[in-house]
Amino acid sequence: MQLPAKVLVANRGEIAVRIFRTLRELGIGAVAVYSEADRDALHTRTADEAFLVGPGPATESYLAVERVLDAAQRSDAEAIHPGYGFLAENAAFARAVEESGLTWIGPPSAAIELMGSKTAARTAMQAAGVPIIPGATEPVDAVDEVLRLGEEVGYPLIVKAAAGGGGKGMKLVASPAEAGRAFESAQREGEKYFADGRVYVERYLEDPRHVEVQVLADGHGNVVHLGERDCTIQRRHQKLIEETPSPAVDEELRARIGQIAVDAARAAGYRSAGTIEGLLTADGSYYFMEMNTRIQVEHTVTEEVTGIDLVREQVLIAAGEPLSVRQEDVVLRGHAIECRINAEDVSSGFLPAPGRITVYREPGGPGVRVDSGVTAGSEISGLYDPMIAKLIVHGGDREHARRRMLRALDEFEIGGLPTLLGFHRALLSHPEFVAEGTGHGLVESEELARAAAAMTKVQVAD
Repeated sequence: MQLPAKVLVANRGEIAVRIFRTLRELGIGAVAVYSEADRDALHTRTADEAFLVGPGPATESYLAVERVLDAAQRSDAEAIHPGYGFLAENAAFARAVEESGLTWIGPPSAAIELMGSKTAARTAMQAAGVPIIPGATEPVDAVDEVLRLGEEVGYPLIVKAAAGGGGKGMKLVASPAEAGRAFESAQREGEKYFADGRVYVERYLEDPRHVEVQVLADGHGNVVHLGERDCTIQRRHQKLIEETPSPAVDEELRARIGQIAVDAARAAGYRSAGTIEGLLTADGSYYFMEMNTRIQVEHTVTEEVTGIDLVREQVLIAAGEPLSVRQEDVVLRGHAIECRINAEDVSSGFLPAPGRITVYREPGGPGVRVDSGVTAGSEISGLYDPMIAKLIVHGGDREHARRRMLRALDEFEIGGLPTLLGFHRALLSHPEFVAEGTGHGLVESEELARAAAAMTKVQVAD
């Protein structure tokens, strides 16, 4: 096996630090890139080498393809790992890395391109026999087409940006009267956030669970799934808490949706770690929604219950190695939960709250993991995602993990700026979460906001 001697991680924050750790375990040199705003960031100090790639704005640094490739050349890196976000799902960047002679630690650029187009992905999945939500498989060009689909599949509908993600460019259509407004709004957001105004339309499923399946695929035709993650608890289509296994999935259903995910990965010509995102209805129907062609933020919970280092698998797959596990080797042990600890102000509608961290003490003890890119004194910049850390716990079962998470949240001390620590305490203590409900509408409720405020420790003046 010929591993790269040095890998550049084209990212920042906690995911860069997390990837560096696996590289070190493999005996591979770790190269960081950073912007002017991140000159003193933890990821720049954790790497073996660090290269400045531009000013603070991401468009001039972390998204600047030529600057990142230049840093790889200057560092003599042999491979690039994109992490998540930024350039991770940019097919043109993946292609540029491949064409430069470097190893791309991710899926083929063709697979990224295919799955990056929601309409092309739906068409490919439908052809492969993967169940998709009823709706359009081609971009919708006019409001009349939205109305026609409403007559065919029924209301409510959801209009989505064809190149969208992260909940942006998604508009609900409860009745024909709302079609025009939703169509135009989704087009505008698609153009604004993704430079692509095309939209498509699906039947809107009432109160489903957001259940995704982790897959691994190598270059030798092997594809396995590592079970599901339940990401149903969201705010404006942004994930807040992830857990595995899903409380709504039994062994029979797990095998069925796992096979759907494997079929989807094969149909995409996939290689590396990837995630099939889907919607699970109360009657057990599972529908493909999209594929994330990268490592996920929430990959950690899968690692905790399977014991498989997903970043390690990515590196080995990129080096041409076959998968280290067979499907029959994959066993889910216990239950894991992840809470995203963001610098956000719950009392102001979850607005980002950039600032300097004055106090930072991570929790510890059995079954507790923290993936973070900060220390006391770190600056949470308004230029980037406001994530401070990911708090992950593993327990014998869901209730054990829930109680362990509450204990860890109580131990976690972050001062200097508002965080979601109190919000997560309130959410995990709520009867809806305890009862394994979907929690739809709960996150935005006044009830939870009041509970979060009561559970928020004031540490700003520390």
